[in-house]
Amino acid sequence: MSAPIPIPAGPVLITTPTVALSERAWGWVAAEWDRWPLWLPVVMGIGVLAYFALLAEPNPFWAVLPLPLLGAALLLRGRRPLAAAALALIGAAALGFAVALLHARWAPPMPDLPRNAAIITGRVVSLDLLPDGRRVTLEAPRINEGNPLDRQIRVRLRANDPTPVAPGDTVSLRALVRPPMPPAYPGAFDMQRNAYFSGLGGSGFALNVANILERRDPPLFAGLRASIEARITAALPGATGAVASALLTGSQSGIPAPTIAALRDSGLAHLLSVSGLHVAIVIGIGFTLSRLAIAAIPWLALRIDSKGGAALVGLALGAVYTLLTGSGVPMLRSFAMAALATLAILTGRRALSLRALALAAGVVILLNPAALTGPSFQMSFAAVLALVGLAAAMRGPVQGLKSLGWQGRLAAAVLGLAATSIIAGAATTPYGLHHFGRLQLYGVAANAVAVPLTSFLVMPAGLMAVFLMPFGLEGPALAAMGWGVDGTILTGRVVASWPGAALTAPPIPAWGLGLFTLGLCWVLLWRLPWRWAGVPAMAAGLLSGLAANPPDLLVAADGRMLALATPGGVLVERASGANRLIRESWLRGWGEDDAAPLPREGETPGAECSPLSCLLRPRADGAAAIFLRQPPREPRPRRGPAPPPPAVYAETGCGKAAVMVSLEPIRGRCRETPRVDRFSVWRDGAHAIWLGRDGATILSDRASRGARPWVPPVPTPRAQPQEEPPAETE
Repeated sequence: MSAPIPIPAGPVLITTPTVALSERAWGWVAAEWDRWPLWLPVVMGIGVLAYFALLAEPNPFWAVLPLPLLGAALLLRGRRPLAAAALALIGAAALGFAVALLHARWAPPMPDLPRNAAIITGRVVSLDLLPDGRRVTLEAPRINEGNPLDRQIRVRLRANDPTPVAPGDTVSLRALVRPPMPPAYPGAFDMQRNAYFSGLGGSGFALNVANILERRDPPLFAGLRASIEARITAALPGATGAVASALLTGSQSGIPAPTIAALRDSGLAHLLSVSGLHVAIVIGIGFTLSRLAIAAIPWLALRIDSKGGAALVGLALGAVYTLLTGSGVPMLRSFAMAALATLAILTGRRALSLRALALAAGVVILLNPAALTGPSFQMSFAAVLALVGLAAAMRGPVQGLKSLGWQGRLAAAVLGLAATSIIAGAATTPYGLHHFGRLQLYGVAANAVAVPLTSFLVMPAGLMAVFLMPFGLEGPALAAMGWGVDGTILTGRVVASWPGAALTAPPIPAWGLGLFTLGLCWVLLWRLPWRWAGVPAMAAGLLSGLAANPPDLLVAADGRMLALATPGGVLVERASGANRLIRESWLRGWGEDDAAPLPREGETPGAECSPLSCLLRPRADGAAAIFLRQPPREPRPRRGPAPPPPAVYAETGCGKAAVMVSLEPIRGRCRETPRVDRFSVWRDGAHAIWLGRDGATILSDRASRGARPWVPPVPTPRAQPQEEPPAETE
C-alpha cells in the first residue's frame, strides 16, 4: 500500500509560490506518502463509531463489504497508488464497521433475570476485594436450577460471610441480581452496551452466606492474582495495601473512596489504572536486570547479544504482567507496542514510532471494538500519540543537552519528566472533560513527585516482592513498596487540598471530542506545515462545550428522581431509594458540584411550588413544565369503586405548560398536553426535556439508543403475557 507515488518531472518546491498549485499538491502528497498508512486505524475507529451511532441493527451482509474494497486496493497498489490508498482508507472504515457488527452478533444475548431473589449457582472465575467485603464473578451461572447462562454474573458477598471462597470453587447462594444499569440520561455513558460486549449479564448482592459445592484448582492467573492480593493486603492493611494490590494485579475494587477521590483530584488517578507506564516499568526492569546478568557472565556475553536477549526477557515479563492484570485496553496497547519495539531492537530499527502505535491501535480495535467508546482507550492512545510526537520534536534538543556532560543529562531528565507530564496531561484533558467533567490544575506538580516514586521505588519493590512470595520472603520488599505507596497517597491528598485543585466544568459533547481527536491526529500524523491546520479543529473541539445545549429537565429511568437546571443551580426532587450514581452523573453533565432540593412550597429561581405541584420555568423566555407531586393517598374502601383521582391531576397544568412531569402515573384529563410520568420511564428509560421558546422537546433513552442488541426490549406488564413468536415454516 505504501509504494512510492510518481512525482511530476522537474523540481517541486513546496514553499515556492511560483510553482503551479497542482505541482505543489503533488509534492505535498509525495512528501507525505509514507504517512498515510497511519490513518488506517483512525478510519477504522470512525467505522466503529458509525456502527454504534445507528438506531437499528444493520444487515449482516455489511460485514463482507471490506473484502472487495481491500482486495481492489491491493490489486491497484502498483498501477494506481492514489486510488489504492483511497480504497484502502474506505476499506479500513468498512472493516471497523464490520468488526463491531460481528462482535455484536457473536456476543450472547442478555439474560432475562428474575425480579425476585433467586438461588445462583456457578463457578468463581475471579474474586475482588472490596473496602468492606468481597465480590465474586460467576461463570456459567444457573438461576434456580435453570440452564447455565452464557454470561457471567457478579455477586457481592455479605460483609460478615466467613466462607473461604477462592477462584475455581463452585458456589451456591441466594441473591438479588439485576441487569446492568441503563444510561443515566439520553446520551450518557452506556453501561449496558459495555456489559454486553464484556460478557457480563448482571450483578447483585447476596442475601445469605455462600455455600461451596465443589473445590477445583483455580485458573492460573486468577488464582495467582487472588494469592498476590491476599499476601499484599495481609502485609499492608488499609488504603496502602489496596493501592499496592491495584498496581500489581489491576484490581481497584478495594481502594477506599476518599483515597480514589484524592488521587483523582490531584491528577494521579492514572497511576491506579494499570497502563503503559506500569508495563513500561516492568519491561524496563526486566530488560535492565537481564542485560546486567548477561554481561556479568563472560561466556554467555560472548555468545548472546545482550541487548536482544534482554529485550526478549523483558517482553516475556511484560506478557506475564499483562495477563496477571486482566489484559485491559491500555495494557494490550502497551504490550503490542512493546512487542514491536522488541522486534525493532532485534532487527536494528527504531523502537518508538507512530507506525508501532498505529499497528497497536488497529490490533486493539480488531480484538475489542467496543473499547473505542470508553475513556481508557481514548486517553491511553491520545497520551501516547502526543508523547511519540514530543519525542520526535525533542530528539535534537535532548541530544544537545546530553552532550554537555552529567549536568546536561540531569537537565534532560528533568526536562523530559516535566514535558512528559505536561504533554500527556494536555492530550488527555479533553477526554477527561468529556467523560468526567473535571479539570485537575496541579497534575504536573503531583506527577513530578508521584511518577518517579512509582517508577523507582513502588514498582521495583513490588516486582521483587512477587518474586520472593514463593519463598515467603516478601516482607521487606512489601514494606518498601508500602513506603512508596504512602508517599504517593500523601502527595495526592496534599495536592487535592490546594485551592481549586479540581474544577467542575461543563463536559465536551461527543461531536466536539471527535473534532478535537481529528485535529490532534492531523497535527501529529502529518509531517509538512499543513499539519497545523488541525490546530483550529482542536480549539473548536475544546470550545464545543460552550455551544452544547444540555437539557433543562431530567427524569430518572427508575422514576425516583427529577432534576431541573436553572441559571442559579440545579434543583432535585428525590423519592426514597433514589440512585446516588445517577444524581452524580446528572451533575457532571451539567457541570455542577451540588444540587438543592426542589422546595416543598414557595418560589425559587426557576420553580414556583406548592405541596401538590411545581411550575418549572428555567428561563423567562422559555416554555414551562408542570411537575405533579404525589398527593397523600386516600384509603381504598373495602367495597365499591376506588375514589376518583385528586383534582390536581385533572386541573393542574391544563393549558399552563408545554409538558407535564410526574414521578408517579399521571391520571385524569389534560390528554392534549405531552406528559412524562412513571409509565413513560418504565417503558422508554430516562427522559431529557428541553424547554424552549416554541415549547418542549422530549427525548427518551430508547429513542436515543434505538433498537440495538444491548438495549432491553419494551417491558410488558406482569399481567400481560409475552407474545409468542410465530412458528418457523420450512
